[in-house]
Amino acid sequence: MSIAIVGAGLGGLALARVLHVHGIEAVVYEREPSRDARGQGGMLDIHSGQRALREAGLIDQFFAIARGEGQDMRLLEPDGTLLLQEDTPDDAPLLRPEVDRADLRDLLLDSLPEHSVRWGHAFESAGDGVLHFADGRSAPYDLLVGADGAHSRVRALLTDARPEHMGQNAVEVGIPDIDRTHPDLAAMVGRGNYWVLGDGKSLAAQRNGDGRVRIGISFYNTDEDWFATSGIPFDDPAAARARLIDLLSGWHPRFTALIAACDDTVVPRSMTTLPVGLTWPSRGDVTLVGDAAHLMPPVGEGANMALIDGAVLALALAAHPHDHPAAVKEYEEEMFERTSAAARMSAKIQELLMSPDASRRMLEFFQPR
Repeated sequence: MSIAIVGAGLGGLALARVLHVHGIEAVVYEREPSRDARGQGGMLDIHSGQRALREAGLIDQFFAIARGEGQDMRLLEPDGTLLLQEDTPDDAPLLRPEVDRADLRDLLLDSLPEHSVRWGHAFESAGDGVLHFADGRSAPYDLLVGADGAHSRVRALLTDARPEHMGQNAVEVGIPDIDRTHPDLAAMVGRGNYWVLGDGKSLAAQRNGDGRVRIGISFYNTDEDWFATSGIPFDDPAAARARLIDLLSGWHPRFTALIAACDDTVVPRSMTTLPVGLTWPSRGDVTLVGDAAHLMPPVGEGANMALIDGAVLALALAAHPHDHPAAVKEYEEEMFERTSAAARMSAKIQELLMSPDASRRMLEFFQPR
């Protein structure tokens, strides 16, 4: 059986790795020209996804790169009121550790045989057991797995569903080497996640393993054209930072000081989701994993579900080595139920974030922990 995986993200790589553990080889086709072609984002809270890393035989290596202190959290209101502070003891179990996405991806990539990933292969179309790439190359497959993210091209083979704007627009900025350049701000943010919620906005600062603090400023109940009218000049980083500070008028100066200290990386992000509970009739020769199958609000479930998707599909294929349609159907039935529950919870958290009293409602959500 020839298994083709489109996309070298976490779900596709977890699938390839667990298949390899069970003696089944697959080829991963990735449009990026190399593993280092672009940045891989910030930290991930890996909890349920540890199940996949155990199936992949990588759990010890994962714990070696995970940051237990990344479980720390501080929740504040725009006027500076501290609502919640959780500091993780040094001997606490790694139940929800943070890990750099790039480090986790490298761990998965390094666990695969050489040449398992074919870089520079941009998927164009598929049919009759043949993949077609944008540069004219092609490759055969018996099973095609779309692991190509939110804007999946493989998804169109199974469903007409497309991501829709979820009423949130965010701007990503960051402070490099914060301990050296701004030790006072580093102490304020702490070791993990720092959240400020209120006024239909949020500021989420997240300590990364490389010393950078990534900051996301979100604007809720906004439409998909909001950036065009926001007045943020993304081609002028200094002016963009100034405009972001203006948009947080009335917030405590220590929060706007975070933005003023950022470097020239200013990235707009328009947030989208797929319908909760999305399904499709099982085809047997094509399926999806990760955001391609169930794009959710970015509240901590997406990467975990992608990792589990890859492991569950691999285990189903190993259990049905001569009947991949049966394996695909078994995987999809499990995946639909599991990820629908995760998507409903993610939507509930997103609803809290978008509410007028978001900080207090999030406090109520976290306090049972």
